[in-house]
Amino acid sequence: MSTVREAVEVEVPLHTAYNQWTQFEEFPNFMEGVEEVRQLDDRHNHWTTKIGGVRREFDTEIVDQLPDERITWRTTSGDTSQRGSVRFERVDESHTRVELVMDVEPSGAAEKVADLIGTIDRRVKGDMKRFKEYIEERGGETGAWRGRVRPGDTGPSAL
Repeated sequence: MSTVREAVEVEVPLHTAYNQWTQFEEFPNFMEGVEEVRQLDDRHNHWTTKIGGVRREFDTEIVDQLPDERITWRTTSGDTSQRGSVRFERVDESHTRVELVMDVEPSGAAEKVADLIGTIDRRVKGDMKRFKEYIEERGGETGAWRGRVRPGDTGPSAL
């Protein structure tokens, strides 16, 4: 399993950066290779990706979510194995540090080679740069979900 870590500082307030990240169906606008994300409920998403000509579908579950601080997830089905966390840290009133950490288990020979030569790392760096551009150009979020998910919960409770 490989760990990828990338952080960007975005020129928007903390709540704006966090709120935008909760809009999973917007991810194809800034994540390379993500064709579609369908939010199934407050905790579950279905992803369709196409990277290097390989199309994958998988489901993720949010296992921990604290507004304006973090979102942690893991895959639950499909042929992709990953888990990760995105954290939000206030720099000042108009700047936020967004840090993404992902553990990815490449499946298949092509993905293992891509991991070895740094393709996954470069893609994540690019995605974070594009998130920065996306949110700064908009100047505001496209929506928000401010619910709390705790590890071990069977469902979230809204704040």
